[in-house]
Amino acid sequence: MMSDKQRILTGITTTGIPHLGNYVGSIRPAIASAKEAFAKGDGDAFFFLADYHGIIKCFDPDEIHRSTRAIAATWIACGLDPNEVTFYRQSDIPEIPELAWVLNCSCAKGLMNRAHAYKAAVDQNLAKEDTDPDFGISMGLFGYPVLMAADILMFNATHVPVGKDQIQHIEMARDIAGTFNFKYKPLFVEPTAVVDENTPLLTGLDGRKMSKSYGNTIPLFGDGNPQIDPEKALKKAIMQIVTNSQLPEEPKNPDDCNIFEIYKAFATQDEINALAEQYRQGIGWGDAKEILFEKINSEIAPYRARYLELMNNPKELEEILQMGAVKARRHAQKQLDKTRRAIGIKPLAKLK
Repeated sequence: MMSDKQRILTGITTTGIPHLGNYVGSIRPAIASAKEAFAKGDGDAFFFLADYHGIIKCFDPDEIHRSTRAIAATWIACGLDPNEVTFYRQSDIPEIPELAWVLNCSCAKGLMNRAHAYKAAVDQNLAKEDTDPDFGISMGLFGYPVLMAADILMFNATHVPVGKDQIQHIEMARDIAGTFNFKYKPLFVEPTAVVDENTPLLTGLDGRKMSKSYGNTIPLFGDGNPQIDPEKALKKAIMQIVTNSQLPEEPKNPDDCNIFEIYKAFATQDEINALAEQYRQGIGWGDAKEILFEKINSEIAPYRARYLELMNNPKELEEILQMGAVKARRHAQKQLDKTRRAIGIKPLAKLK
């Protein structure tokens, strides 16, 4: 069961439409890592659309469906090769929620009590008068780390790329794996969180972290509507970046500007130095935004045609996901069978 090879696993929650922050922080580095592992022949990679995670907070069926379509199209358009990696939809693998239940039965409730998302929701309730600490908190939110552990342990992923806010969940997956292995049989690899300290966190239109919850994102390929020109949508969003009132001829501090901050995630060091000098000499905000648009567009434009092609052909997307589901279930069925037998759920006798 245990292997010296690396197995990378990345989940993408199906809420919202991919934006530049997702691209720089997750999509681009994850695809690069998968290609590197495949080229070296020392590992494989699993990428999945986490639609069961999506329904924890999103109760709009149309949003879940629209987001699934746009995210799948985005990853493939940006270079994810479904023939090299295993790319699947979480809900197409029924073994995952079954494993989550098995893991629930040996997971301590106290471990879930310490989850950051749950504690934050409780703290919000405690800040109000006469409010139950668990008001509005679903079992989905409370048990989210166990489902995430099932996603990881089902495929014995060795390395899970995450942001710093997700490190705790990987630690919990390790704890859950260790508990099961001790109680029953050593079936699960204890995964390692992979955090790239060099991955930039992009600022949004208002200077805060780019996030759907802030409503300050710059869409990567438009808003998910294949009828709207995504290049125009990109330029329109960039032109809405908030700036100060400095005049064009005034020297400006590049390190105090979200336009420049975003630019650094796409440019070479020589290009960064050149634009910084233009800031110090004086540059109009309109010119700075135009430079930013051209730089971003030059990188993502080659992916745009494929994205639009996939968005207009959901049948092809579905076929790709079903191909991935077949590959994923080969692993999942074997792992779940071992798990079921380890806990005593197995045939009473061999049948002729």
